[in-house]
Amino acid sequence: MKPARRRVVLDTNVYISAYGLGGKPAALMRAAILSEYTLITSPAILTEVADKLYEVLGFDDEHVRDVIRQIARVAEVVRPTDRVHILADDADNRVLECAVAGEADLIVSGDKHLLDLGAYESVRVARVAELLGEMRL
Repeated sequence: MKPARRRVVLDTNVYISAYGLGGKPAALMRAAILSEYTLITSPAILTEVADKLYEVLGFDDEHVRDVIRQIARVAEVVRPTDRVHILADDADNRVLECAVAGEADLIVSGDKHLLDLGAYESVRVARVAELLGEMRL
């Protein structure tokens, strides 16, 4: 019997690195597209990703729409109902909410506050390289 696929929430910084810089974050996104794991996201995360694509990467409307559509098509989009107020950055709390609502196994982030948390409920927080190493990609 094949083990269940890992359920993973990517933080916004991972998406921005994947679409703007490539490298390991892009390899992780490709693995999601190839169904190597189940990508979990939420409307709040998609909204923040869109905002950062404009602000940080300077993408135009069409490119932002294409990226958000691709993520939404690949991911399981959950709509958290329980609010979390654990970290000072509200966007980080949205990631935690998504992870709990999506019954994630792992949050992947480069954010110090999330990484310092280490885990929330039963969801571990790891860096991109850690997950790629575990997946042997």
